[in-house]
Amino acid sequence: MGSSISWDSRFARRATRITSSTIRELLKMAQQPGMITFSGGLPAPELFPAEAMAEASARILREKANQALQYSTTEGYPALREWVAAQLPNTQPDQVLLVSGSQQGLDLLGKIFIDAGSAVAVESPTYMGALSAFNPYEPEYLTVAMDEEGMVPEALEAVLKQGPRFVYALPTFQNPSGRLMSLERRQKLVELADKYGVPIVEDDAYAELYYGGQKLPTLYSLDQQMRGGGEGNVIYLSTFSKTLAPGLRVAYAAGPRPVIHKLVQAKQGADLHTGSLNQMLVYEMVKYGLQEQLSKIRETYAARRDVMLEAMAQHLPKGVTWNQPKGGMFIWMQLPQGADAVSLFKKALEQKVAFVPGQPFHADGSGQNTLRLSFSNADPELIREGIRRLGRAAEEELELVK
Repeated sequence: MGSSISWDSRFARRATRITSSTIRELLKMAQQPGMITFSGGLPAPELFPAEAMAEASARILREKANQALQYSTTEGYPALREWVAAQLPNTQPDQVLLVSGSQQGLDLLGKIFIDAGSAVAVESPTYMGALSAFNPYEPEYLTVAMDEEGMVPEALEAVLKQGPRFVYALPTFQNPSGRLMSLERRQKLVELADKYGVPIVEDDAYAELYYGGQKLPTLYSLDQQMRGGGEGNVIYLSTFSKTLAPGLRVAYAAGPRPVIHKLVQAKQGADLHTGSLNQMLVYEMVKYGLQEQLSKIRETYAARRDVMLEAMAQHLPKGVTWNQPKGGMFIWMQLPQGADAVSLFKKALEQKVAFVPGQPFHADGSGQNTLRLSFSNADPELIREGIRRLGRAAEEELELVK
């Protein structure tokens, strides 16, 4: 005998906005033997510092087991908060909250800032996970057009005039596009946000994954510089997932004390605190071995990016375009107008290669002819073969739109 309850009628209204990711549903189709996948933004597991982590974990459990295995404060492990604060300009430890992955940080920000119908400004395209985090809080998205230098200033100002609750920006090696916002555009964003009194949420997950060139200042630091210190307009999110290991689920938010205080209260209702052992392990790793780890990651990912770009130039048909990212994990590809990335995805699966169609990264539903390729988690030979297969599928798709 089945339940007498109609569960759909019991769910809260916001639950109807919580749906399965279109991409994750599509990618279930990619779980086939022999599939080469450029889909998930996954770090290369062979680069995880597993041996060093094993030694550090053993040392923590030998010397500080009572602390590592016990409940802790919501704000996070004090030593790691102090380390994070020291990496940021004019920032004290009480302006840092450790969270369970940047994804939790996004969810908590949605919880404290977004009412039903609140306007939220996002880049077009933007990180799909942020849209998933914000959607249950029922925002109305204002999309800002981008070019290769980042948000177009005129489009940004037009959106800011509408008074969004905040601007969500990924200025450094953006997911999904891999774009690097120029210094001039960064300064303009900070100035315009200050002019219109709109906070900025800066998602900076890929900042350390730069492959040549100089590291650009964060929006957080430019905002501090503009106002000569003090608590500014930028809330900064970053993570240890891309530099150490995503399975640890340790990230952080930093910013004005009133915001951090409210985030702490929201986190208390979510999970009380991020795992103590994991926080302590991250601290041991950043304290003793982060630079060597970063050098290894940069060298490996830069080589894989170069292999993918070379293979794309060799195998993709005329009319397909892509960018040349200076860092991060992604290459953004555009098909000619009229072509459909989901249709290409299905043809690519027949060739046993997978990627992520770009439309779900667009809050306004556009981007049907775009797609994201990840180069971080495949060795060079697989990259070459996968792009060769993708080229065959793309030729077939483009024949349909001639």
